[in-house]
Amino acid sequence: MRIDEILEAMTPRCPVLIAGPTASGKSALALEVVRRGGGVIINADALQVFADWQILTARPGAEDLAQAEHLLYGHVPGSRAYSVGAWLRDIAPLLSGGARPVIVGGTGLYFSALTEGLAEIPPVPAEVSAEAEGLTLEEMVAALGEDVRGRIDLRNPMRVRRAWEVERATGRSIAAWQDETPPPLLPLDACLPICVEAPVDWLNPRIERRFDMMVEAGLWEEVRRNAPGWSPALPSAKAIGAGALIAEALGEAPEGSAAQEVVNGTRQYAKRQRTWFRKRMRDWNWVSLA
Repeated sequence: MRIDEILEAMTPRCPVLIAGPTASGKSALALEVVRRGGGVIINADALQVFADWQILTARPGAEDLAQAEHLLYGHVPGSRAYSVGAWLRDIAPLLSGGARPVIVGGTGLYFSALTEGLAEIPPVPAEVSAEAEGLTLEEMVAALGEDVRGRIDLRNPMRVRRAWEVERATGRSIAAWQDETPPPLLPLDACLPICVEAPVDWLNPRIERRFDMMVEAGLWEEVRRNAPGWSPALPSAKAIGAGALIAEALGEAPEGSAAQEVVNGTRQYAKRQRTWFRKRMRDWNWVSLA
């Protein structure tokens, strides 16, 4: 579908959702939506919420910020854990009244929680997670009830472990929790959902060019600012390539080694994003910016 056709058909004040892989041009598209129909841009990227990695996570720069209001970017300290539930609580007051929300990002779970609802499952205690470490996939599957087995991919270790931990920690199956999911904050039929297609042969060169642009924008200065308090345990340490960049800046890795780590990690991340979007966003409006 052509993006011009979608933008021309936009109705006033209708919320717009823009999902897509990293480096696919989502931010530029969000600005174009605001330029044509007004609105405020709201972040839906789990890495861009953190304050300490502005350049590495490709948060909007000064030029973009001057063109439109941007919310939920860099508003969380890198040392503080931040969940999809926390994001839903932060975005809720931004959806009623005021400017049209243009929600853009690459975190599929944020969008599914927003448009489908999120089960309010209590956190899993550390001791339960530690217990799961000692179990095999087969042992965890055997402990699950039929209601869960018919609902999850039993070959996916992460899904199985999550289901096992929830039941172990709460005494209730994850299926029971999911059945009590509250209504979504923004149902899909109440907004304009757009998913950006990004062919690999088009996206990969963009990922490489973006790293060069990050360096030009002061990436190494940002790395050196973060080095003194760096720890891989920080919630913001999931920023792609952060560990490799810190290691190179501290002289613990060969000069030039971090660049390929960032590029390769970003390519792999984009692949995972594409897989999620194809499975979970079939009903969205798919557009190509290539």
